[in-house]
Amino acid sequence: MTSCSNCGAGLQPAQNFCPKCGSVQAQVATTAPPPSPEPAPVAQAATPQPQVVYVQQAPQPVVGTKSKVVAFVLAWLLGGFGIHKFYLGRIGQGIVYLIFFWTFIPAFIAFIEGIVYILTSDQDFARKYG
Repeated sequence: MTSCSNCGAGLQPAQNFCPKCGSVQAQVATTAPPPSPEPAPVAQAATPQPQVVYVQQAPQPVVGTKSKVVAFVLAWLLGGFGIHKFYLGRIGQGIVYLIFFWTFIPAFIAFIEGIVYILTSDQDFARKYG
């Protein structure tokens, strides 16, 4: 308990004015222990930047729209006319086969191409013709 600085009346520690004379009291230090010093601030980066992580995914299988079995059958049956080339989207080569079909050279080449088509892996065929 403290006393008023003007009239000496008893005051509660939390009172800022005297109830008897009405004078405003100065803040009186209490016997509480002094506050502990704050630790020095640690220097930090302004804003941590998010880390970018690149994840390598397994390669996706290539899926083609053309069938190598159909290309094989067309090359063996109608290869002399270049039908397999039209099927695979090689229009220019198909026209050349049509122009020279009477020499049987396109038929011989198509026979070999049919073997190559059927022996090619699905991935390679889809990548090349898909």
